[in-house]
Amino acid sequence: MPLVLTTNALVLCPHGGKGTTIPLSPKWTVNGGFVAAEGDSGTLACPFLPLPCVGYQLQSMGLNATQIDGKNAILVTDFNQTFTGLPLVMTDFHQTNDQSTPAPIPSGQSALPATPAMADLVSPVVTAAPSSVPFSISTTTTPVVLSFTLATDHPLKWILTLINEPMAYHLDLTNGAPGATVAPSGGNWTTPALAVTITMLPTFVAALSVGKSHFYLTGVSQRGLSGYGQGTIIVSP
Repeated sequence: MPLVLTTNALVLCPHGGKGTTIPLSPKWTVNGGFVAAEGDSGTLACPFLPLPCVGYQLQSMGLNATQIDGKNAILVTDFNQTFTGLPLVMTDFHQTNDQSTPAPIPSGQSALPATPAMADLVSPVVTAAPSSVPFSISTTTTPVVLSFTLATDHPLKWILTLINEPMAYHLDLTNGAPGATVAPSGGNWTTPALAVTITMLPTFVAALSVGKSHFYLTGVSQRGLSGYGQGTIIVSP
């Protein structure tokens, strides 16, 4: 059996908010918890009041052939996000022998050995520099630069998300935006080590409004594990 996600799992957003998964087809249980399938949703008790992570909808990465009513069962290692684009951390506690394989196992046969990418259960490491940047609307005239470094043995993709506290919105900046240049852009991650830089014009930063804006860079491995780094811009008048 693969390590499937059940309603007994601990699901957390980056702010520490706990999730409650609500299965649409509560039919199959493991240790008393219903197994989640693709399309199931959940709610989050997120304490981040400016823009709380209120919930999520689960997606399968297609790494296992197990299905419920024709829908892929969700693995604990499937990468999933909050509605605001931030990564979920999911931990389940049932015992299992993880034999994840995207193809059905023929009757009477064992699963093939896991590939190195599927056997890699180490989350990517992502760091931001600097972690905090002050910006004055009235006096700062130079661009603001945030740099992120990512590392994993089996990379898949990265996502850059802006969480704006003063105006309570979120924005996917993976491809940049007017006034904000991301290099490289697009989210493609093919080398074990990668550096991503976002350069923001003063006009872009000033438009964030007075207060804190958070930039989350999430790195995802081929196994679906993730890590993130956060840089914050503190805007003053």
